[in-house]
Amino acid sequence: MLWITEFSGFFSAALAVILLSPSLQSFSPAAAIRSSHLDAYFRPSPPPSDHSLRNFSYRESPILRNADECRVSGGDHGVCNPSYVHVAITLDFVYLRGSIAAVNSILQHSACPESIFFHFLVSETTLESVIRSTFPRLNLKIYYFAPERVQSLISSSVRQALEQPLNYARNYLAELLEPCVDRVIYLDSDLVVIDDIAKLWETGLGPSTIGAPEYCHANFTSYFNEVFWFDERYNETFKGRSRKPCYFNTGVMVIDLKKWRRFEYTKTIERWMEIQKVERIYELGSLPAYLLVFAGHVAPISHRWNQHGLGGDKVKGSCRDMHDGPVSLLHWSGSGKPWSRIDAKHPCPLDSLWEPYDLYKHSH
Repeated sequence: MLWITEFSGFFSAALAVILLSPSLQSFSPAAAIRSSHLDAYFRPSPPPSDHSLRNFSYRESPILRNADECRVSGGDHGVCNPSYVHVAITLDFVYLRGSIAAVNSILQHSACPESIFFHFLVSETTLESVIRSTFPRLNLKIYYFAPERVQSLISSSVRQALEQPLNYARNYLAELLEPCVDRVIYLDSDLVVIDDIAKLWETGLGPSTIGAPEYCHANFTSYFNEVFWFDERYNETFKGRSRKPCYFNTGVMVIDLKKWRRFEYTKTIERWMEIQKVERIYELGSLPAYLLVFAGHVAPISHRWNQHGLGGDKVKGSCRDMHDGPVSLLHWSGSGKPWSRIDAKHPCPLDSLWEPYDLYKHSH
């Protein structure tokens, strides 16, 4: 089984390539949410465009087996098997290539790849065959997320990509996934995991509902505008929290779905989105609602599990360096995506660390 135990050697090799290659130096909820195996619950979707169909050409991932020490629960419990590590990722035409690379990276670095169950959230019903042909032995289930479930709640953002309904599907994981799934790791589509994801799965959350790397040096006040901070109805939202409210990136979260369901956090997030729709208290997509609900209550996870910002800022997508410290997950948050820059022949140096997990078959 191909997996890397020491990232330092891998990074050193990649750095050597970068230094030696000049080319790399430039630069009201309505519809029901439906969960199924693409059965009769699905409504027909329009056929994909020619552009979308080109994204369907992927090499088959190698078959990877569990190591001898992997714990396997007796009997076949399907998605409810207590041995499984549960991972949720969205699938759409635009980010499909990134999602496939993310899954491939997780499998490559896992000691127990057959003990991972993937929950794919889709708003297009034509993507299951792509995933199954690329990963023929993958434990997976497809969940249809109806865009109209959240469409009326979405406000305009600094970048149009942040306004897509599927970006908000993470808000509904507790409803989408089976009640037997008590915990899930949610991952964005623009990242790769270079460590065993079981380590992230085993993170203790204590009394918290979600865990994520926090960044308390970031200017927390900047995530909300003057309307928020000068309105006494809102500006005391963070008072009395158990810890200092800090920024965290919602692209990597460990979520206790049992607590989420108990405290009905989906409804709380939707209430803040309704306020945003009328009052305009922030500018940045789906993130601020999570800060409003969870900042100051997040179980802190090591920064190694979200080396984020590699996609540059939200507009220009400029190249970025990595932060200091160990790395278990590389995240191209921001507007620049590695597959786009690689195809354009203008990659950033760190994009070379994403490329080994790319299964896309280029036409010649």
